[in-house]
Parts: sequence; structure tokens; C-alpha cells
Amino acid sequence: MKRAASWVNEVWYQPHHWLSWLLWPVSLLFCWLVSLRRWLYARQILRSSGFPVPVLVVGNITVGGTGKTPMVIWLAQQLALQGLKVGIVSRGYGGRTGYRPQAVHADSDVAVVGDEALVLVRRTGCPMVVASDRVAAIRQLLAEQELDAVISDDGLQHYAMRRDLEILLQDGRRAYGNRMCLPAGPLREPLSRAETTDIQLTVSQQRGNMFLQAGPVISVDAAGTQKRLSDFSNTPVHAVAGIADPERFFLLLEAQGLRIQRHAFDDHHVFKAHELLFDDHWPVLMTEKDAVKCSAFNNPRLWYLAVYAQLDEKAQQRLQMKCKELFNA
Repeated sequence: MKRAASWVNEVWYQPHHWLSWLLWPVSLLFCWLVSLRRWLYARQILRSSGFPVPVLVVGNITVGGTGKTPMVIWLAQQLALQGLKVGIVSRGYGGRTGYRPQAVHADSDVAVVGDEALVLVRRTGCPMVVASDRVAAIRQLLAEQELDAVISDDGLQHYAMRRDLEILLQDGRRAYGNRMCLPAGPLREPLSRAETTDIQLTVSQQRGNMFLQAGPVISVDAAGTQKRLSDFSNTPVHAVAGIADPERFFLLLEAQGLRIQRHAFDDHHVFKAHELLFDDHWPVLMTEKDAVKCSAFNNPRLWYLAVYAQLDEKAQQRLQMKCKELFNA
């Protein structure tokens, strides 16, 4: 049986798929409804809330991952270098926080706060709150912390939350798929929405203005032993990815010269220890988001690759200029 995400990708990212055209009338209705919703918020017919500090949103208009987590980490670190104290809010995907805001700490239960939130806190050290209601999350964050800025991981479509800067990420390999809205395609909003954002970043190793750089490989167990990715080039490895686009992780490993056996799981998959036991002695290399759910397995073969966002000079300059305008206003 195919993964749900694999089946969806065949429909959304293949041109002229019959099911997309069958769903096209529903897609048009969806586009109209989300456009109407945005118009109602823009005119304050539906209420949105502002905040005493700038809110920066890192998001996309497609379903699934485009590298938002590495970008949020990069942005938080850049703002911290400017002496700004930054907080982060997120939906807490993969967890069970729901509506009520939940503070995230480095030792939080991943089943409660979600895998992405745990990665963000551990990598940035920033205070963080997760909740489906981003307004409530920001209010709790500001009530507990003295902050200069808040970054929202995702939430581009959460219009109840006013924002001061929108950073849009586009997948440079898959782009916008068949360019249709849900459910016929991957778009959460009409394609025209992309042009209204402040910064547009294309995530691609070849022709984008943002790419993902491979960092050290770190053991999943408590020892946290670090190796270079090249240390794994002498043997095949099991590559495990439970993210929205596993192929992105696999291609990154292959670009570094690794020989891999692919093991793709659905996004936010909750791993069981037996799923990572293989009848050989190859190491198992996974994403950092997957690794935070596997630390209790006591499996010395498990390693994860730390990934870092890198922006080209022009994109960095444009983002720095926007931030300068925002924080010096």
C-alpha cells in the first residue's frame, strides 16, 4: 500500500492527472472561499489582532514542507546576532497541543509539542509556544517573555494574526505542482497570493536563492557523537525520512556521494523501534525532525543529519534591508 503522501504527490505534482480535473470545480470553490476570507480580514470585517512587537511569518502557499524549519532557525539566529530577543510560535504539528497554548522546552514531550517545535527550541534556544491559535500563542509568549520580535513558523494563512513581514518559501524542485488549489492541487491559496508577500525564496540546490546545507551527522543516542557526512561514504546507508517531501532529503544525501536505500514515511510519522531494525549492518541516517522521536530506542545505528539554511547574497541583503526598516521604524 502506498504512503498517503506518495499517492497525493502523484495527483498534485503530475500534469493533467484525471483526478485533479475531476476535483477542479471543488478547487475553484475553495479558491473563492479562501480569497473571500482574506478580503474579510483585510477590511477588518473579520477581526485580526496586532501585537506590540513585530511579527515575522515564514510560510508557504502549498501543502507540505518547503524548508520552513531551517529558515526559521536561520532567521532567529540572524536576529539574535543583532542583539534582538526573539520568540517563536508554531502550530505544533505532529503533537497534540490543540487550541490551548503550550510552552516548549528542550526536554518537552515530542508527542505533545510536535517534532518541529522540539527541533526549533533545541537549535535556537528561543522561547517558544505552540497552539493552533497563533494569536493566543503570541499573547502567552509576550506575557511570559520580554521580546523584541516573534517569528511564526508557518501561519501565512492565519489572518487573525497580524504580521509585519511575510517570507514565502517555494520548493524549487516541485514548484507549485499543477498550480491548482486544494483538493485538486497543493495550493492553500491562489497563486497570485505569492506576489503579495514581502520576500520570496526559492529553495533549490541548483537555481534557487536559498539552499539547504548539510552539516554534521549526529548520533541519535544520548552521547551525541558527531561525524562528517563523508564518513558514511564507504558503506551503503539506510536513509529514513518522515517528512512532507522525503525525496528532498534523499537527493541531498546522494548529492554528497552517499549510496542510500530509501525508506519514506508520511510526514510526522510516529516511529516504532522495529521499523528501524534492518537485516544488515548499515548505518541508519534520518532527518533531525525524525530523530527527536527516536532517542528512546537505544539503537546505536541511528544517526541524523543537521541541515542549515543558506541564502544567496542578494536574498540576504533584501531580507536585512526589510528587517532594518522594521526594527528601526
